[in-house]
Amino acid sequence: MKKIIILVLTIFIISCQSNKEKDEAVDEHNHSEVKTEVGASKSPHTSTMETIGGAHIHIDYSSPRVRNRIVFGGLLAYDEVWQAGAHMATWVETSKDLTISDQVLPKGKYGFFLIPTKGEWTVIFNKNWNQHGKDDYDESEDVVRFKVAPEFSEDIKEELEYKIHKEDESKGIFSLEWEKVKINFPFVVNETNN
Repeated sequence: MKKIIILVLTIFIISCQSNKEKDEAVDEHNHSEVKTEVGASKSPHTSTMETIGGAHIHIDYSSPRVRNRIVFGGLLAYDEVWQAGAHMATWVETSKDLTISDQVLPKGKYGFFLIPTKGEWTVIFNKNWNQHGKDDYDESEDVVRFKVAPEFSEDIKEELEYKIHKEDESKGIFSLEWEKVKINFPFVVNETNN
């Protein structure tokens, strides 16, 4: 009888230890998930893509958050070049030539920059797509440059977001929205591309 009681107690103790180890493993797993969230970038890397008129168009950027700051005219000074995102310069790639603001953007990959102002903003596509921030920005390497009027809202868009809107089989719109500002501009996919 004593052997049976000892055996039952032993099984019970082993079972309790096993459950405790499982609980600790679950706690450890949950803890590492929280660490990952805490350690996540405040400006996560993201991208958006669209195919219009046979052109594959890709925008790659890091998306900063407002975090209760005044962004335009505060964190980002007016009348200065901005890499249109965080960390590395935002880049745009197109597999076909595009016409933007009566200028041709040849197929390829470009750094995308903006110059925010209190009035019209300057939009820039630059040959040097692979640079940290605006450290190596050189105006002489601009391929397309034009002005656009921003739209303002009372609502705050917390994260920087780019979109490519398909209008029809050959036309689209680039848009950027962040803080209380939105800019957008149309483009046309050139039909002469192969």
